[in-house]
Amino acid sequence: MVALFDKLDNAVARSFVGRWFLLDGCGKPKERVGSRFTTEIRAGLTTWAAMAYIISVNASILSDTGGTCVCTRDDLCVTDPDYLSCKNEVRQDFITTTAAISALSSFLMGLLANLPVGLAPGLGLNAYFAYSVVGFHGSGIISYREALAAVFLEGWIFFALSLLGLRQWLVRIMPQSLVLAVGAGIGLFIAFIGLSGHGLGVIGGDTVNLVGLGGCLDSNFISADLAGYCKSGVLRSPTMWLGIFVGGIFPVLLMLYRVRGAILIGIFLVAIISWPRPTSVTYFPHTDLGDQRFDFFKNVVAFHALEKIGNAIDYAYGKGRVWYALITFLYVDILDTTGTLYSMAKFAGLRDPVTLDFENSTIAYCVDAFSISMGALMGTSPVTAFVESATGISEGGKTGLTAMVIGFAFFISVFFAPIFASIPSWATGGALTIVGSLMIRNVVEINWDYLGDAIPAFLTLIIIPLTYNIAYGVIAGVCSYLILNGVPLILRKISGGRIVPPNWEEDSEEWVIPPGSIVPYWIRKVLGRTGEEDLPMEQQHPAGSDPSIVEK
Repeated sequence: MVALFDKLDNAVARSFVGRWFLLDGCGKPKERVGSRFTTEIRAGLTTWAAMAYIISVNASILSDTGGTCVCTRDDLCVTDPDYLSCKNEVRQDFITTTAAISALSSFLMGLLANLPVGLAPGLGLNAYFAYSVVGFHGSGIISYREALAAVFLEGWIFFALSLLGLRQWLVRIMPQSLVLAVGAGIGLFIAFIGLSGHGLGVIGGDTVNLVGLGGCLDSNFISADLAGYCKSGVLRSPTMWLGIFVGGIFPVLLMLYRVRGAILIGIFLVAIISWPRPTSVTYFPHTDLGDQRFDFFKNVVAFHALEKIGNAIDYAYGKGRVWYALITFLYVDILDTTGTLYSMAKFAGLRDPVTLDFENSTIAYCVDAFSISMGALMGTSPVTAFVESATGISEGGKTGLTAMVIGFAFFISVFFAPIFASIPSWATGGALTIVGSLMIRNVVEINWDYLGDAIPAFLTLIIIPLTYNIAYGVIAGVCSYLILNGVPLILRKISGGRIVPPNWEEDSEEWVIPPGSIVPYWIRKVLGRTGEEDLPMEQQHPAGSDPSIVEK
């Protein structure tokens, strides 16, 4: 069997597919060492399995807006049967939309940008969209249709910024300790998600200390409104222990022996164990929610066409509140998505050590921006690169084939949504925690010897998981860096170099603008200036080689 896979890998590597995706053995100058066709397929399935929860979670969150359903009652129609029936149809629409836009965006990212990164409607942004902008059952500052207009325009603004190279430049000029801290912070973020109620449930809410131990039974919750907040009986949930041992420890043991697909094996094994009903770890308990899940699961194959939310945009750009929502989406998304894409590319080993850019960055950012606008047409909140992509990268995914497999799996999910929406959170929690432990390795490269570099890096590292938001961590890191390094710089200039921190010269990390132009490659190509003349001689590309490593 191994020999058969090797023959298949070698045959694909020598084909047009291998040359397009730069598979190992394709003969191209920039082939990605270690990338194999079967490995890419396994990596794609692993990432998809870690991301599949977004199908049901995104639908659940966004359906709280009521979508295009209209409520005219003062009680927000919480007991109106007609409105609730409409809302249920909206939720089914969101399941289709989430799977469809995830399929389109991930497939394009792989095909055009050749990156092993999956895209889908982002967590955090969808909650902001649902509860802060549109509001529960439409009680927010603008309507659902107007919010889609803000997302639609945001995508095209992103597209323009990406074409002009500004999104790429924002990351390239960041101090390296902050860049490393973002990657490690994302690792902590992933692990925190995996350990929290969105995963294993080991961590729960605490009304005094904010967070504490979780893993109690539903009957031990403080109240029905505070699910995950345990008043007693912590660490007694059988699903938590199933996820820890079968979805966490077992895959790590397989990884120790270098068993391929260890993380994917763990995810599916936990899911299959959780599907039978008469067990203590079932995903379908005999409750109203469990019955709803099981009724949906029994359909196996089901396609639900968009009836309520497709092309529902109200282009109300004359309203100030639409622009308020647009600006908020813009600054949060530009830091969140840009940081995630950059960190995933670095984790996959695709960053150039000189220019500090990654391959096909312009194309990647343009695909992300285009997907945001297409998602708005389908009725969903902003699409973003998923940190769960790191699960596939850790399985060996290095090329766009990984992302295309993710996209294809999400496309299948459009028709098999009942199956794929039934992968429980405790099946992916262990995988997310494992991947987080792999990404934290960046901290060893942070400059801890100088406080002006160490404190901003630490703030970035800790605020990302604690705020559940990558953008907030980046903002905290950048602002503290500017203050802690800007004030000494001013004092040094005023004093003529006499007032400086004692260890500044020896220990501080030099901030430099990386080689290469701020103008993206395609513009330089049109102008007849590739920018290679700005690089050191050893970094200039010989005739006929692929210039993508400089910056596309």
